[in-house]
Amino acid sequence: MKAVYAAGTDYADPLSKLRVGELEEPQNKPFWSNIRVASASVNHHDIWSLQGVGLSADQTPMILGTDAAGVLEEDIPVRKGLKAGSEVVLYTFVGTDGAGVMPGERRTILSEKYAGTMAEITQVPSANVFAKPANLSLDEAATLGTSWLTAYSLLFTSANVKPGDTMLIQGAGGGVSTAAVQLAHAAGLEVFVTSRSERKRALATSIGADAAFETGARLPRKVDAVIESVGAATWSHSVKSVRPGGTIAICGATTGDQPRAELTRIFFQDIRVQGNTMGSREDFARLLRFVEHADLHPVIDSAYALADAPTAFRRVAEGDVFGKVVLHIEPSK
Repeated sequence: MKAVYAAGTDYADPLSKLRVGELEEPQNKPFWSNIRVASASVNHHDIWSLQGVGLSADQTPMILGTDAAGVLEEDIPVRKGLKAGSEVVLYTFVGTDGAGVMPGERRTILSEKYAGTMAEITQVPSANVFAKPANLSLDEAATLGTSWLTAYSLLFTSANVKPGDTMLIQGAGGGVSTAAVQLAHAAGLEVFVTSRSERKRALATSIGADAAFETGARLPRKVDAVIESVGAATWSHSVKSVRPGGTIAICGATTGDQPRAELTRIFFQDIRVQGNTMGSREDFARLLRFVEHADLHPVIDSAYALADAPTAFRRVAEGDVFGKVVLHIEPSK
């Protein structure tokens, strides 16, 4: 089958290890389901894997991809309505609760221990298969498993915001930040965003941000919570922008993870700092219902054929995107 995979790892030049080619189809496993993939989105996790972060060279070749949408290959008897031919989306954390694996197995994301989603066929534990929201295309649904789930969990679990609260979302344009803007707006929050790009600031307001500011700019008032995925470049601004007793929820550090800690301000103002990696299966189920009920549509920056995966990966690595980059997986003739 056709697949996008890491042929090795190289921290300095990760894209040099990216390959598109033929690999063996996965073997059937008890309590796992096969999905014929239609669309998969590219995430920073895929770049990190090629760098060797969370993936060692001796684990390669490893199919990349941490989320997808496609068609279920066989019925799941205990999941009402999920029949062969159903359009589905995938929760791709494995080992969180023993579903499909031995109890106590360490939590991993597809493409770390088990093959990822950028292939004609992928597998997940059957408990991780969900019906695609009816309002979404397969491309749109393919963005939900990583960026949108992370944004949902950051907002409603880690930051624990409520309608009427004010949010700051650092770094408008990325998959998590655009999802967070749309989700927060739909939930009745006031949304501030930052970006160095005037174009991205304008686009952020077009999808629901109430105001957009230059990176590091003084805000009109303190916010109840900050969504932080940028890291060193925005950390000080995040700490200064949140109200006493507020929360900074972190899901990444694309500009580096070694900023000045500013511990005095954090402890003196009772600021809570909460890390977040994706979210629970229950969060994913609630996210799918929210997206369908509110008729939310993820922003697609661009879409590429599987053969053009190097171009798609380069676009994500360079960072000049607004929304998600998607790969189309066409079946072999």
